[in-house]
Amino acid sequence: MSIIKTGWVGALVLSSFAAWAQGAGPTDPQIAAIVVTANQVDIDAGKLAQSKSSSKDVKAFGQQMVTDHGGVNKAAVDLAHKLNVTPEQNATSRSLKQGGEDNLANLKKLDGAAFDKAYIDHEVIYHENVLDALDKTLIPNARNGELKALLVKVRPAFVAHLDHAKHLQASLGKSGG
Repeated sequence: MSIIKTGWVGALVLSSFAAWAQGAGPTDPQIAAIVVTANQVDIDAGKLAQSKSSSKDVKAFGQQMVTDHGGVNKAAVDLAHKLNVTPEQNATSRSLKQGGEDNLANLKKLDGAAFDKAYIDHEVIYHENVLDALDKTLIPNARNGELKALLVKVRPAFVAHLDHAKHLQASLGKSGG
């Protein structure tokens, strides 16, 4: 069930980004809202993993998500203040927020290995979707040079998160959980 739900969330997020492709693309204030929301969703899931996981590796990954995405959010918020840009909520940021809430509700029902597997499966799909959005929508449409530079700068961390999540996903599969 978690994979179906996760797949639905991923499809919802991707369809929101696809809508931009047909139009002019998101504005910088909309990009700022998307970035902050996407990071907060992963921070919230990471905090839950820290408190609920039965695996020290999954707990450590959750802590890394809280730390790294918290740092990206601080940089994004600081830049928005510097540029006097107010993040503008939009269909994509709202769907990310709703998807994050749905994911947390699903994860809270699970325990032990089932929780670990669902959390990590979601992290793999989530980071794949975020990288796709960065590459196809957010970076190409960022008009402000500093915002674009921030997005380019944080991209390697998202790649590293995806690789780490895939490694954990493989190790959880081998352990039977």
